[in-house]
Amino acid sequence: IVLIFLIGASVLIDFNSKKNNKKLVLAEVAHTVFYAPMYVAIENNYFKDYGIDVDLILTSGADKVTAALLSGDAQIGLSGSEATIYVYNGGEKDYLKTFSQLTQKDGTFLVSREKYDNFKIQDIIGKSIIGGRAAGMPEMTLEYILKQNGIDPKNDVFIDTSIAFAAMSGAFIGGTGDFVTLFEPTATLVEKQGYGYVVASIGELGGIVPYTSFSARNSFINKNKNLISDFDAAIQM
Repeated sequence: IVLIFLIGASVLIDFNSKKNNKKLVLAEVAHTVFYAPMYVAIENNYFKDYGIDVDLILTSGADKVTAALLSGDAQIGLSGSEATIYVYNGGEKDYLKTFSQLTQKDGTFLVSREKYDNFKIQDIIGKSIIGGRAAGMPEMTLEYILKQNGIDPKNDVFIDTSIAFAAMSGAFIGGTGDFVTLFEPTATLVEKQGYGYVVASIGELGGIVPYTSFSARNSFINKNKNLISDFDAAIQM
């Protein structure tokens, strides 16, 4: 009888814990192995251990993540930290605030249409690059690397910022650009399919930068301080 009671109690406790879990939608800027710590936290139930049920959705591009947060379709976003600055500068009263960082380097790789036996960043001079959204973290990191190596992003190369984030690999495969910056596994897939060659790690070239971070509306953070703390703790497990 005691054993039955204990089993029943444990089931009841487990049921109640799941029932009381805080549900939230997390919008990610890209689906890539670069964000492995977050996926591990989800798959290993680290969030649920803290009473959080995470519904992960893909909103390709920091602008799409921002739109999801501002519309209420998501409560937490994962994107470049620049997105919060643009919203704040735009005058949004209930602005977005960065509360935790996931990555500290650019996770993209430079893919070339031409094969180089010993690629140097100077090889990019006079070429065209599909760089992503203007003033997005990938594009800004690329410009930073070029400037650090004495290359003028405006005059020495052509950075194409007209192509949507999700369409960059397709545009490159279709013949646009001499180079493109891509996350994994897309970069390796493009190379395996014979459309290009991975020649450099943008993260290695660019060094440490505040690259991808979690953000939420200021009001949401203020009303859910324990949740935000637990969310961050789950990532760190």
